[in-house]
Amino acid sequence: MNKKVIAALAMVSVFSSYASAAALRVAADAVPHSEILNHIKQTDKKLDLKVIELNGNLNANELLARGDVDANYFQHVPYLRDQEKALGEKFSVVATVHIEPLGIYSHKVKSLKDLPDGAQVAVPNNVTNLSRALYLLQANGLIKLKSNSANTLVTSADITDNPHHLKIIEVEAPQLPRALDDAQLAIINGNYALQAGLVPSKDALALEQAKDNPYANVLVTTPKLAHDPRILELAKDLESKQTAEFINQHYQGSVIPVNQ
Repeated sequence: MNKKVIAALAMVSVFSSYASAAALRVAADAVPHSEILNHIKQTDKKLDLKVIELNGNLNANELLARGDVDANYFQHVPYLRDQEKALGEKFSVVATVHIEPLGIYSHKVKSLKDLPDGAQVAVPNNVTNLSRALYLLQANGLIKLKSNSANTLVTSADITDNPHHLKIIEVEAPQLPRALDDAQLAIINGNYALQAGLVPSKDALALEQAKDNPYANVLVTTPKLAHDPRILELAKDLESKQTAEFINQHYQGSVIPVNQ
């Protein structure tokens, strides 16, 4: 056999051995992402999965770019694309898993109909989730925007009608549950709502619609690792009917699997 062919086969063998033996390091938010990954860890014994829970000081895309982790699972594609621009990096989406409906919550009013004029509304301060929050306010008749397309990013400057004179206050997303003590409304990402003990399907005054929602959460890796057998195994697990069943049973509509 040709020596070059033998050498190439040897390299493939080494890589395959490494891929099957080395733990797959995945950075994820505690809820629901780490919970879903830990479920897979229990059900797929072929996959050596190391789940690294994120805290507020860690940027999972920076960790991935540096090679500190092999993949991350915490974000939707619009946020990822914004991060690619900010970091000057290119990432690969290898699985589309679930939607965490953005919700409107309050400790001050029981219905959006009770909202007083001049009410303070706390919203996420990052570009994509701010846009989502404003579209959710529009969907519930509280404001009007220049755009009706959720794929077009908007800011407070794009509000064309604000009949209730709402005061939009931008807050770091993880801090939004705390804003419920001060603001009349807070628009909170599903994962942070769950971490704060809220049940989106029960506690939210209004939720995003799942249908045609562009903000599905995805498994992300580098282009170099996109075809790694461990990554492909995890992607298959995340998109499986078994994982969808776990999400439906465990989160009762607060997290919605894409692959029903």
